Amino acid sequence: MPPTIRRAVIPAAGLGSRLLPLTKATPKEMLPVGDRPVIEHTVRELVASGITDITIVVSGGKSLIQDHFRPNPALVEQLRADGKQAYADAVEEVGELTRQGHITYLDQSGPYGNGTPVLNAARSFGDEPVLVLWPDDVFVAEVPRAQQLIGAYEATHCPVLALMPMEPAHSQRYGVPVVKEDLGDGLMRITGLVEKPKPADAPSSYAAIGGYVVTPAIIDELREQTRRWYEHRQGEVYLTDAINSYAAHRAAYGQVISGSWYDTGNPAGYLVAQMATALAHPEYGPVLRKLARELDDPAPNTT
Repeated sequence: MPPTIRRAVIPAAGLGSRLLPLTKATPKEMLPVGDRPVIEHTVRELVASGITDITIVVSGGKSLIQDHFRPNPALVEQLRADGKQAYADAVEEVGELTRQGHITYLDQSGPYGNGTPVLNAARSFGDEPVLVLWPDDVFVAEVPRAQQLIGAYEATHCPVLALMPMEPAHSQRYGVPVVKEDLGDGLMRITGLVEKPKPADAPSSYAAIGGYVVTPAIIDELREQTRRWYEHRQGEVYLTDAINSYAAHRAAYGQVISGSWYDTGNPAGYLVAQMATALAHPEYGPVLRKLARELDDPAPNTT
């Protein structure tokens, strides 16, 4: 039987261009959503899903990510000495994620594109499948998205893409899967992806979003893409292209994820994620709802 998925890759080398100038000095992965940076949501999701080896692929200027997850016993000791036990516990818990997820860091090198960090990390995979999650996606779900993807892999032993239902008018924002068969419980056999099709040309009503189970055969496709890139030095190396090429001839699947998805990589999505997280907070939610009511129903003019 194929091994249980225990490894994950988080590509975190991007520039965060869509969020400039906010990301000029602060990595987009470290922008707060609720009371923690967005990448911590992804790490917590992986740890909660049983992942024990997490590789975060970084580039220059991303040292804040490592600083955040690095244990800081001196700070914890100072907080406890000051009687700030809750803060000390919170800082200690973040450091504990490094141990639970065995987080390691890798500098990205190679052609531009989101397939490159996966290939950079692949040397440690062996014959194991691996999860790939983007650090600017936040999922709120009763069962973590990563766990749902692992379940789909265990049912198929094939590559799996995370899918969400899509409004047809939004098809030009996403890769849209070609669905060959609906197997029930959100599991779809797919034969490829169409990138950003016009609504009339969309092959299904689902969007491929941030989350993949990548198998060694997908890594082979990435190696071939990279070899061709070095021959011609054109374009980029995309993970979805590797999956698309694989799925044209071999079995691949999509799993419709049950839950809410927030894409923090663009300004509107980031604000929505912030608001949704704050509204769900037991302390901050009532304050924001009160503010919203006041803004919708301003005091009458008394002049």
